[in-house]
Amino acid sequence: MYLTMRPTHKELTNKIRKAIKAVIEGRVGILDPVSLAAHALELGYQINDFASVLIDALQEVCPDNYIGYHPPQKSYEERIKNCELFVFNPFSRVLGCTIYLKFVIKEDFVWIVSLHDYRGKGKNQ
Repeated sequence: MYLTMRPTHKELTNKIRKAIKAVIEGRVGILDPVSLAAHALELGYQINDFASVLIDALQEVCPDNYIGYHPPQKSYEERIKNCELFVFNPFSRVLGCTIYLKFVIKEDFVWIVSLHDYRGKGKNQ
């Protein structure tokens, strides 16, 4: 029996594309706005620029940057309960550092769980 380890390269590529499309079309949810605003200050951008920063960050993500679980862990947060968490750590030229980006795709929305500098502490940041 052949087992495919999820998520596959193709699946990750698809999730990244869906996330970019959702942001461009304004279908974004932020799980913790206060935390996101604090991280925006740390990364040196204004929260008003979040959508453009997020698009830039997502465009720098590739499947090889995936650092999440195999299969993806499911969220326990009520608004995105049981949705699969996709976690990446690309180097962002726009932000000038390696970032930690965690999101879920729920229906046609992308929910941002985390976007901050990568602290190298593993998958559960």
